[in-house]
Amino acid sequence: MAKDLRVKILEHCQVSPPPDSVNPQTSLIPLTFFDVPWLFFPPTQPLFFYPYPYSTSHFLSATLPTLKQSLSLTLQHFFPFAGHLVLDSKSNRPKIVYNEKHSFVSLTFAESNADFHYISGDRPRDVEEFHPLVPSLERSLQSSDDENEALPLLAVKVTVFPNSGLCIGLAYHHVAADGRTFDNFIKTWASFHKDSSFLITAMPSYDRTLVIDKHGLEAIFLKEWRKKKSAEHEMVIVTKSKAEFSNKVRATFVMGLTEMEKIKRWIVTECKKKNLREPVHLSPYVVTCAFVWGCLMKAACNEGVADKYPNDYPSYLGFNAGGLSRFDCRVPSTYFGNCVGFGRCEATRGDLMGENGIILAAKAIGDTVKKLDKALLGEAERWISDWEVFYRSEPHMMVVGSPKVHLYETDFGWGRPNKIEEISIDQCGAISLTESRCERGGIEVGLALPKPQMDTFTSLFDQGLKAKM
Repeated sequence: MAKDLRVKILEHCQVSPPPDSVNPQTSLIPLTFFDVPWLFFPPTQPLFFYPYPYSTSHFLSATLPTLKQSLSLTLQHFFPFAGHLVLDSKSNRPKIVYNEKHSFVSLTFAESNADFHYISGDRPRDVEEFHPLVPSLERSLQSSDDENEALPLLAVKVTVFPNSGLCIGLAYHHVAADGRTFDNFIKTWASFHKDSSFLITAMPSYDRTLVIDKHGLEAIFLKEWRKKKSAEHEMVIVTKSKAEFSNKVRATFVMGLTEMEKIKRWIVTECKKKNLREPVHLSPYVVTCAFVWGCLMKAACNEGVADKYPNDYPSYLGFNAGGLSRFDCRVPSTYFGNCVGFGRCEATRGDLMGENGIILAAKAIGDTVKKLDKALLGEAERWISDWEVFYRSEPHMMVVGSPKVHLYETDFGWGRPNKIEEISIDQCGAISLTESRCERGGIEVGLALPKPQMDTFTSLFDQGLKAKM
């Protein structure tokens, strides 16, 4: 249980890029309209669990110094992570600022006596057991000139489980970087850790002129953000109190290629049998999200969460859509920042609860994906205003992460991670998606739910897969 978890701090330090390694001409980075919406979200909090069959003393003497040095070498190329999100008091516009004297990443080393194999498993575990492994990102503070509000963008915590494993925990504000950028960063750090002479073949691009705002979206989003900031007095949405998670557990469910194909085949067969329109897009992502959405709705209703709503009450699913292939301006894969859009699809409570629930969910998701394929920014002016409707609905489902990023290929020299967890889903009612560690093309689904609801979801998930076989 959570009360048995003990984490002892071994060292706390600040890591910066090597002196004079950052071009001062690139040390101020404005936000684009792709970045601003992420001011409405709390930090992303991934945990990477690795096998590490060594003692704490070995960790302190052999691994800790190398992690520090390699992080510093990485930050010279990804320096915005060492900077701050600064709110200019004159323009009232946030921007990313790197200052060699005052910019760094907070790095903490710790030791845990928890059972590494248990905490890095798939079965339901108390969410509170994970929080000591997550680094703290400071709330807003004054910047070095004492005029502007500032916010650190990245913090790291490395926790050793003696003779069994190691966890690299990160917390970063998505306003600085999307999942693709973070993947480039973490894999570069891993490469430098394995070999300090590692050479980056493709340098990050900080060219904000690549993102052309043809629709005036930045002004629309900043207006919404200023309205929210004046009400909540925070530059970015902050993490909730841990007390709010005391009744939740987290678990991982795996959708293999065989399961996806059989669900897809079942959908096609049922559509033909019932003379229904077949969903236009049945990718592994769509099939997985549709199946989970239906199970979540049924679990919520079975536990009384959504029972008070009528059958025609809308339920929403929100997800991110990669922009590199959809945006009408050419943005390279090395671009540092955000280049993603937002999709929101809708189905009624009655539809999702019915026998055709998965079919209707797949239609809604697939139609939205196709709409974004045609016009990523088609309804972008409503991205933020739509969230108010989205979060007022109950239950709703937000999807974070992407199985296309391949985070399980992040190797610091100890092999692939045993497990990857996204802790931010504890507070935002989201599910996390990563590629499967064990099966190429498979998808891992991470959830955090109250224990009774998780038990019901698990039963529905397992029974649903068997029924489609």
